[in-house]
Amino acid sequence: GTNWLIVGSDSREGLTEADEERLATGDVAAAGGGQRTDTIMVAHLPDNSTKPTLLSLPRDSQVSIPGHGKNKINAAFSLGGPKLLAQTVEGATGLHIDHYAEIGFGGFAKIVDAIGGVDMCIDKDMDDTMTGISIKAGCQSLDGRSALGFVRMRHSAATPRSDLDRVANQRKFIGALVSQIASPGTLLNPFDFFPLLSSAPDALTMDSGDHVHNLAGLAIAMRGISSGGVVTTTVPVTSGSAENWDKAKSKQLFDALKNDSEVPDSVIVN
Repeated sequence: GTNWLIVGSDSREGLTEADEERLATGDVAAAGGGQRTDTIMVAHLPDNSTKPTLLSLPRDSQVSIPGHGKNKINAAFSLGGPKLLAQTVEGATGLHIDHYAEIGFGGFAKIVDAIGGVDMCIDKDMDDTMTGISIKAGCQSLDGRSALGFVRMRHSAATPRSDLDRVANQRKFIGALVSQIASPGTLLNPFDFFPLLSSAPDALTMDSGDHVHNLAGLAIAMRGISSGGVVTTTVPVTSGSAENWDKAKSKQLFDALKNDSEVPDSVIVN
């Protein structure tokens, strides 16, 4: 099969102060400077009839980082960028990374706004005490600002498991996003399709040799998230802090992906 490493970084590149305030990104200096990863996912596209898998790696996972000892997995990105992060993920999971895609705060909001927002049904009112973003319960269209708030939110009564709830919400959002992008309503509507095409190259950082059209296969495969046609899971962890992986269950999960075999229900975490 094929493995994509999908990264959501806290890059504010290209954003004005007004943009940062509108999107509630927070201040770079207050965040400690440098760049970090709010989102680390592996999308596995099998080479047979088993379901694709979208796997979240909690950013606080303690793993071995080549040349830097043991640390949180998102430290690999801060220390050595995409290359070191990919090496770290490969070492921790045993999965070979074939493709890389990264999106920052501004690019994320730009993609969402380019298709006129993403339709989602929110189960509970979400009020983030850190960013001040509030999203009411109910079915609605999330614009770029609200969507960014949704996928980043973990300081809320609606996300009691903190990062574990956040990564689950991120997978839900990706399912809704790719379903909408790949729908006839978007592809056949020039008012949605052309702004999307023009936004994508600027919004995404990709591996050398990869192009936006390489994402088509990924988007098509991930369309099944909302309908259960894609396995969505977090790496099995031993506690709510999500720092340590359950060794036995995570090995079962990674072995299933390496062998393009069905992921056992006993290791799926949502």
